[in-house]
Amino acid sequence: MGQAVRSHPTQLHEPLPRQERDGTQKETTQNGTTQRGTFVAFHGWPGEDRVKTSLFYLPSVGSRADIENGLAGLRPELYGQMLRELSEQARLADDLGYESISFTEHHFHVEGFELSNNPVLLDLFVAMQTKRIRVGQLGIVLPAQNPIRVAEDIAMLDHMSGGRACAGFARGYQRRWVDTMAQQTHGIHGALPHEHDEIDAANREAFEECYRIIKRAWTEDLIDVEGKYWRIPAGPTPWDLETTRTMGAGVEDGVVRQLGVVPKPLQKPHPPIFQPFASSERSIRWCAEEGVTAVLPPLHPKLERRLFALYAEASGRPLGDGLGILRDVVVADTDEEAIALWKDSGAFVGAAWFEPFGFSKGMVDPDTGEAPDVFRDGMVLVGSVDTVCRQLEGILERLPARWLFAWTYNSVIPHDHLMGSIERFATQVLPKLGVAEP
Repeated sequence: MGQAVRSHPTQLHEPLPRQERDGTQKETTQNGTTQRGTFVAFHGWPGEDRVKTSLFYLPSVGSRADIENGLAGLRPELYGQMLRELSEQARLADDLGYESISFTEHHFHVEGFELSNNPVLLDLFVAMQTKRIRVGQLGIVLPAQNPIRVAEDIAMLDHMSGGRACAGFARGYQRRWVDTMAQQTHGIHGALPHEHDEIDAANREAFEECYRIIKRAWTEDLIDVEGKYWRIPAGPTPWDLETTRTMGAGVEDGVVRQLGVVPKPLQKPHPPIFQPFASSERSIRWCAEEGVTAVLPPLHPKLERRLFALYAEASGRPLGDGLGILRDVVVADTDEEAIALWKDSGAFVGAAWFEPFGFSKGMVDPDTGEAPDVFRDGMVLVGSVDTVCRQLEGILERLPARWLFAWTYNSVIPHDHLMGSIERFATQVLPKLGVAEP
């Protein structure tokens, strides 16, 4: 396919403590030996704050043909192939200096899209094979989760990855699985994008309560919670151990009054937190008030500018600080090749899987209702190196985002083509826009 891509034989690495990103030296320890080294990565677009470039995975299994044949998600050989290819892609991204790699959470997807039922396990799978790239979730669906378990799992991931964990929390919109997975907790339902009804309000309330519990679990030695959906401890629980009286805490008169969630994260006060894919004014305001990085899906430029201004106003931070954007990224030798790959990946997946949930509503002109030109309006980054440079330059001129999440469309883009796209974006597109090649 023109440019040769790097080959990465399967190999597991011991996770190293995350090194500084500015070319400074930092000690690391591996196998009992202290080492010093210099790490050079993307230095960002010109200006005071650089843009961090990351990879986003559904991930899907099988080619478009496999998916269209039906029930691709039930085929274990396709899942195994996805993991092998993901391993090679992640190690390439680690070598090239990408900031992070993140996975969504979904369940029961026999269709073959989004086989990512446990993003933390996928994070650990990647972390054990890489040295410096961050690993995260975009995101864990809190209304369908036990917040204590989430706090524990991400804290463990943070230690096992050497402080490379990111945390991403979502609300959940797909009722087939959210309704099922939430039934034993509080019966919350999936809330569709752009619909603000009683289901949406209850989902948001449960999300925010879970979020508060996780933050407290990470930052406080002992917690007690009397919430609408969660009680911690669950009620008066007898616990009359001498060991707890002398070496523990949280018990009074033989009754559990508080609980300590362990381990605490390695990063202090906790890993960086993201919310995908925020598109309502209420969500953006909440992210701004909580200091959470909001990741916007592709939206009409008018909506993007409005939400960027709202975040800055609500947070008191510079315009763009605390915001990221998601874009399809396909870079090939020619525009024609890239568009053909995108039609079988981003365009196919979008029409088959995301438009039915209403995601395209945010892409139309809010004043005229006119549909966008996704290439001209910068809603995708698809083309040759020169074309993608122009597209990205146009986006960054109007949106001073701090994060760019590149949607990879693994599997539906053939592995060798995706490896080439990941490498071209890092070594040819970003340097042309003032980013030092890793």
